[in-house]
Amino acid sequence: MRDESVPPTPRRPALFAAATLTVLCLGAAGCGGGSGTAQAGPGPDGGTATSPEPATASPSAPAAPSAVHSSPAPSERPASSPPSAPGTKSGPLSGKTVVIDPGHNPRNHLHTAEIGRQVDIGTTHKECDTTGTSTNSGYAEAEFTLDVSHRMRTLLRAQGAKVVLTHDNDRPFGPCVDERARIGNKAGADAVVSVHADGSAAGDRGFHVILPASVRGGDADTSKIVGPSRDLGTRIAGLFVRATGSAPSNYIGGNTGLDTRKDLGGLNLSTVPKVFIECGNMRDPKDAALLTSASWRQKAAQGIADGIISYLNG
Repeated sequence: MRDESVPPTPRRPALFAAATLTVLCLGAAGCGGGSGTAQAGPGPDGGTATSPEPATASPSAPAAPSAVHSSPAPSERPASSPPSAPGTKSGPLSGKTVVIDPGHNPRNHLHTAEIGRQVDIGTTHKECDTTGTSTNSGYAEAEFTLDVSHRMRTLLRAQGAKVVLTHDNDRPFGPCVDERARIGNKAGADAVVSVHADGSAAGDRGFHVILPASVRGGDADTSKIVGPSRDLGTRIAGLFVRATGSAPSNYIGGNTGLDTRKDLGGLNLSTVPKVFIECGNMRDPKDAALLTSASWRQKAAQGIADGIISYLNG
């Protein structure tokens, strides 16, 4: 990601395993039945992150590197996805609106002046957007986020949700972080998820979900969304583990898979429940092998979608 980031201060460890078990048991037939759950607490080399296993969750189950140029996705291409126009079916999420925010934009690197301008995020000013990171082989984060977002859209529409993307590779750069927040607000979204992949050091492995801190200043007031966003993020974290077999981050969040931040405009300016997810570290070779795999990206989309479904179904 390195979206508008400063390296965050590591947070106090929490009982991720217990939170995960709670999420997996919600509405499910018994506890501990989901396969692919990864152990928390990877060591310094991230070696305990498990290999991906077949996803067991179904859509209906409740349950900074320098700027990089965009490059084509690996040879495994995503299935073609429908246009962004909202089309919904009847289903358990009928009447619900989900906004998916694919991090960055594949052409941001061509518009460095535009994305470098400062925007007001309530408590301070930050860059409009950034280029994002990439794998060492050149697979851009912005390509990854669009791919996973398309897969999520298909899964959520199949459940009857109205799905809105903040962009769909249909604009020259951005949108800026403040506009991304406004899109979710204007849609009256029941849930918003911003999709990212991190760009940390090799050996840093795993995913983490970023939650909004309690922030008030200027146009920022997260007081009404902190609780619902934590619920949304905790469910996504638990079901992401189950779907992908990935472990929580070994370098952020104290092995909980959760991190709370007050410096991200996309969260500060949101008036609806919203979280970010860093699906893995593009600069670690083992994580990069997952992120560049189409089959793993489908599992990642499934895990995030399952978390959203679980949250919206209560």
